[in-house]
Amino acid sequence: MRTLQSGGILMALVLAAWLVISPAANAYTVYVTNEKDNTVSIIDSAKLEVVKTVKIGQRPRGIALSKDHRWLLICASDDNTVQVYDTQTMKFVKSLPSGQDPELFILHPDGNPLYIANEEDNLVTVVDIERDAVLGEIPVGVEPEGMGISPDGKLLVTTSETTNMAHFIETATNKIVDNVLVDSRPRFAEFTADGTHVWVSSEIGGTVAVIETKTRKIATKIAFKIPGVPQDSIQPVG
Repeated sequence: MRTLQSGGILMALVLAAWLVISPAANAYTVYVTNEKDNTVSIIDSAKLEVVKTVKIGQRPRGIALSKDHRWLLICASDDNTVQVYDTQTMKFVKSLPSGQDPELFILHPDGNPLYIANEEDNLVTVVDIERDAVLGEIPVGVEPEGMGISPDGKLLVTTSETTNMAHFIETATNKIVDNVLVDSRPRFAEFTADGTHVWVSSEIGGTVAVIETKTRKIATKIAFKIPGVPQDSIQPVG
């Protein structure tokens, strides 16, 4: 469940996978990947209506807009590719190279390259989205998924669900500079706006680790207790 606040209206969207939001005036276009339907739903946030549903590749997961909002990028996990669609027409543009089972990805703050977590290969693939070229492959832990990048674009973090680690990667060299052990099944990684910390959610561990970017030490762990909900049912993801 994701909750979005806009113009005083609270909206709750139940997602099969992930969403991205494209702002336009005071409304938003919301793109949602539907993993089991092999579709993307396009939602008008002002009307709270699905305005279009588009058939795409198999088992769509991660989704992102290009920096100029010209393209919509989607991990077609069972097709082992990243598909690109024109946001104006939702016509297929091209496929980007990827490893096996791309789960999530993240763009460099400059808009290029794209960093893809390939779960079956235990690799992060670095792709130039304009030239459709693989720039590098970075071996990481088992079943990489979460992807976060610092605001200055210098540091990438990917989480490995089975190794239970957050891997810190220097983007200038595509080398791992540190590995931080977190709780079981880390899913997402996200930097704070000032880049001083990265937050990593652990689904089975039921915690969020707040890691200092400079020292790569865990500053604190956030746990959740919800009245009436068994502890093993509290599973933070996004």
